[in-house]
Amino acid sequence: MLDQLAGHPHADAEVNRALSADDKVALLRQMVRIRRFEEASLKYYNAGKMGGFLHLYIGQESVAVGSISLCGENDHIITAYRDHGHALAVGMGMDECMAELYGKRTGCSKGKGGSMHFFAPDKNFWGGHGIVAGQTPLGLGLAYGLKYKGIKGAALCYLGDGAVNQGAFHESLNLAELWDLPVVYVIENNGYSMGTSQERSSAFQNCLAQRGDAYGIEWDVGKGHDLYEVRAKTQVALERAHGECRPTILEFDTYRYQGHSVADANAKKYRTPEEIEHYKQNYDPINVWKNQLAAEGILDEGVYKELDTEAKEEAKASVDFAENSPYPNPSELTDDVYWEVDEGTEAGKTGRHFFHD
Repeated sequence: MLDQLAGHPHADAEVNRALSADDKVALLRQMVRIRRFEEASLKYYNAGKMGGFLHLYIGQESVAVGSISLCGENDHIITAYRDHGHALAVGMGMDECMAELYGKRTGCSKGKGGSMHFFAPDKNFWGGHGIVAGQTPLGLGLAYGLKYKGIKGAALCYLGDGAVNQGAFHESLNLAELWDLPVVYVIENNGYSMGTSQERSSAFQNCLAQRGDAYGIEWDVGKGHDLYEVRAKTQVALERAHGECRPTILEFDTYRYQGHSVADANAKKYRTPEEIEHYKQNYDPINVWKNQLAAEGILDEGVYKELDTEAKEEAKASVDFAENSPYPNPSELTDDVYWEVDEGTEAGKTGRHFFHD
């Protein structure tokens, strides 16, 4: 069906050879779950059930699923506002995520954060951030904390192609190199900064990741729709972070089918419907992986239909959960703004939240 299914130069990477048949189907299930959750989110957002912005991850599922599948207990994740895929990939439940979209008390941020602010500290997932590139110095800080405490781990910090032009990102790269920090910056390059093409918004020669040359930071580029390639290249970066305490910039070419957000009324004006359909037909990450597993004799249509049905039912159940959940009490408005202070902890009294002597 697709040229990229032939050969698979990254299928023989050690981390991919280690995958069992069940592991590979589980990766497909994760991508399908993200797709169905996002489709349900879009449906009920358009039905007026949610407020605020909604940035959908449809078309980019393999980047989050492939890279996060390699993370261990001391690896941390932080991303921007298109965060639903990463949240589900780290193991957050659909119920808590959908309830957050609805602004309900049972949401992961107690209904106060919405779409752009999913958090799960117990899963090393630190958000969901609405300011373009605002998460990049925070990802750097996570990496600094790991090194400071002598922990062998890494911080995976995801950003869009538009964020590479923000000063905070470049300041972060400078410190990452100066201090040898185990941070992996993952550029999810979907070709458009909101409604502006990469060619019109970013000065570059070969790719955006190449800007790492100015800082002496290793970088690489890969096809974001190819799960084998995402995993293989992410593993190299993680090994560099774990073993050498060194930063990396990874750039994965990907594509979003929907607009920048649901409020993007011009999504089919700054790019043609034909372009969108071309990517759907040829580079859909779910179809690419599904066909790969079929070619390997791992998956048949019956198994796929079963897991797809399960994902749809789970997404619908999360909608029911959200609709039946209570809204936050107005008296709780200022709770959890500064958790350490609210709880009267030692960190709240001294300001020492992450580090220790």
